[in-house]
Amino acid sequence: MFLNQYHHSFDDKGRLTIPAKFRDQTVDGIAVVPGLDRDLMVLPKAEFDKLTERLDALNLTDPDARLLKEIILGNALEVTPDGSGRILLSPNLREFAELKDEVVFVGVGKNFEIWSAELWQKRQGELTSDVNAKRFAMLNI
Repeated sequence: MFLNQYHHSFDDKGRLTIPAKFRDQTVDGIAVVPGLDRDLMVLPKAEFDKLTERLDALNLTDPDARLLKEIILGNALEVTPDGSGRILLSPNLREFAELKDEVVFVGVGKNFEIWSAELWQKRQGELTSDVNAKRFAMLNI
């Protein structure tokens, strides 16, 4: 399970080092796809396979289904981290998520997200807002 937040920077060759706590779950490969909030969603191979099965089951005559496949699969990057846990992101993914120097890895359970430090800082306002009571109510605790 992917948990917590980790701040990292791109190295001089444009590579990004996956946090050590996440590496054991990424050795079989990962897929990086556009996220829902100008972030990148990173899925282990098994989770990405489940996602592609769901996408393949969509009706191709539905324009929204085709668009969804284009967004996700048309931008997906399958990669295996090197021995030091580094990956190289494609320019289109870096541009989509507005990634510059510093990024934040955010564990969200079965996958993790990569955020630009600037956008993550803005997101923190949403995470600490007054509407959290309503959000936690969804858990029925």
